[in-house]
Order: sequence, then structure tokens, then C-alpha cells
Amino acid sequence: MSHALAELLAEGPPTKEAIDRFASAHDIPLVDRDGVTFLYRGEAEQVFLRLFISGLPAAQPLERVVGSELWLLRFALPAESRFEYKFEVQRGGSTEWITDPLNPNCAADPFGANSVCQGFGYLPPEWTLPDEGARAGSFDEFALDARGLGRRAVRLYLPARLRRTRRYPLLVLHDGSDYVRYAQLKVVLDNLIHRLEIPPLIVALTDSPNRLNEYVGLDAHADFLVRELIPAVGARVPLDPDSSARGAMGASLGGVAALHAAWRHPGTFGRLLLQSGSFAFTDIGENKRGPVFEPVVRFVNAFRANPGRPAERIYVSCGIYESLIYENRSLVPLLTQNRIQVRYEEARDGHNWQNWRDRLRAGLTYLFPGPLWMVYE
Repeated sequence: MSHALAELLAEGPPTKEAIDRFASAHDIPLVDRDGVTFLYRGEAEQVFLRLFISGLPAAQPLERVVGSELWLLRFALPAESRFEYKFEVQRGGSTEWITDPLNPNCAADPFGANSVCQGFGYLPPEWTLPDEGARAGSFDEFALDARGLGRRAVRLYLPARLRRTRRYPLLVLHDGSDYVRYAQLKVVLDNLIHRLEIPPLIVALTDSPNRLNEYVGLDAHADFLVRELIPAVGARVPLDPDSSARGAMGASLGGVAALHAAWRHPGTFGRLLLQSGSFAFTDIGENKRGPVFEPVVRFVNAFRANPGRPAERIYVSCGIYESLIYENRSLVPLLTQNRIQVRYEEARDGHNWQNWRDRLRAGLTYLFPGPLWMVYE
């Protein structure tokens, strides 16, 4: 227990006014070198911390300070950890999941928002923050009628000072809108290009109205990327024709889709950026992840049996607090055995957009090193 919290409790059950003063004077949850203490204030029958950390119980009970409306929970947390959570509050015969009222730090995703716990030593990377000195890129939008998939909107990230007289690398990005909304993608690209850490490049942002069908190893989706999307982008902006200047990227099922497209069309993508890929497979027995993952398992099993060389260089990242850590770790030796250059990174984080945001600099500079890295590497 922190010294400040011990002082709050030293004179007996804290009053509402004392809790208010304490919460306004300290960052909640309370973080130190050894762990973290969560506080909840309010009347309830029970309060649980709902953790998004694989390997720990999903619900951990807070203990009420007798005679007060203050609830506490402390546990050990390694330094530089980051994870997302909610409170489950039970009162009056009903249950409600809420963000932490005492913690203003939240992270958004397509399903809403979660509170964020930043462990000792963790700081959001400064290159994810807007830089007034960085020239801003822009978006160009167009639509394609994808064969067998229907009409698709595509957004192109165009670097500042685009010149039609030069050719640019291309990165095809799955779940592009979510990367922009929840992972500060445009800010990151603007900053890294401005700092010469990556070259000016074109990013084709794609989205799927049915990820559970298209991002699980669907041949029609891979064919759309290679046979329709890339030529359409090339008709609008000048692209470097070398495969080493062409990449595919995605997180979760988007990582499966990126790897599948590169595997189905070898020689198309020289670079792959795979974040927390849902690379479910079976060595023996049945798939334990449910029927949704059956097509993923079929693809990954086929890939493991005959990986070939889907790209020359691949960056793989995953959170240690994800259930997918085993599958991602298992991918690395398979790739290196096939003479693929691989950089693998783990983080003390979970399956979420800010984890993927925090790995963008390492992934992009490894796959597309800019003038700065080309000089100093």
C-alpha cells in the first residue's frame, strides 16, 4: 500500500470529502515500482476489476473499506506494463460494466472505451503525438467494385509534397479506418516521414464489411488486393514496381489476411507487418477457439506445412498479455527457417489498438527504413 493511501486510511473509514480530496491529488490507479492499486468509490454490493489480461482471472474482486464507500484492490504488475480494464459494479440486483470514474485515461476501440492502466515506467511514445513542425499528409478516396466482394471504399494516405515525377513504396493496410481512429496512424506517418525515419510512402487503407469471412484466409479477398486494389492505386499515384517497396499489414484477423495474401501471391509483397495475428492452428486434436476460427486454422495449418517465402522481411509483434502470444511466438522460427528476415517484438500489453500503435515505429522503420536509419543502422 502506498504511503499516501495509508495516510488516508490511518484515521479510520475515510469520508466522501476525504476520498474526493485524495482522488483529486493523485493519479488513479495508484502505480509504483511493485504494482498497482485500484480504487472505486460508490455504494455497491460487489465491485470487480474486469481485466483484459490473458493468464489472470477475468474478474478480480475489490475489497470494501469497512464503514466507507471506498473499494480497493492491489496486485503486482511488472514495470512498463499497460493494459485496459473496466469495473463491474453490482448493486440493486443489477450489474453494470463501467470505465473507472476516477481515471480519466481511456482508450477507444470499435466497441466503445476502456480505462487504461499505465504501469510504472510506461509512457505513450512521443512520436504518436501531433507535431506542429511535421508537414501533414492527406487522404484521397476512391471506390472499387471488387469481384465477388462488392463495392469497396479505399482511402490513400498521400505524403506531404507528393511528386508525380518519383515512385513511392506502397503499404496495403487492413482495418485502415480503425488504425486512423484508434492508433493515430496519420499522426505517426506524418511524424516518421518528417523525421526521415521512414521514406515518403503511399498507404492504401482498406476495410471489410465482413471481416469474419474475408480476413480468415479467403482467396477472393487476397485476389482482390493483388489483382484489383494494387493496380487501381498504381493508376492514381506513381508506385515503385519493386516488390521490396510493397508491403501488407494488419492486426488480429487483419494480420491473417495480410499473411494469407502474401502466401497466396508470392513475390507480390516484399514486406509484411503483422500485429497480434490470430494465427490459430492445430498440431493435434481439434481447434479450441470455436467455429469462427475453422477457416483460419485450415489456412495456418497449410501455411505451416508449406510456408514458402511470402515476403523477404517480416515484422511480428504481440502482447505478452494476449491469449495469442503462443501462436505468434510459434510463427517466428518457421519464418526464419525459410530464410526470411524477421524482427519479433513482445510488449507488456494486451490485444488492443494502443498496443498496436506503440509498435508502429519499430515495425515501419524495420520494413521501410528512411534516410535516417539507412545512414545510422
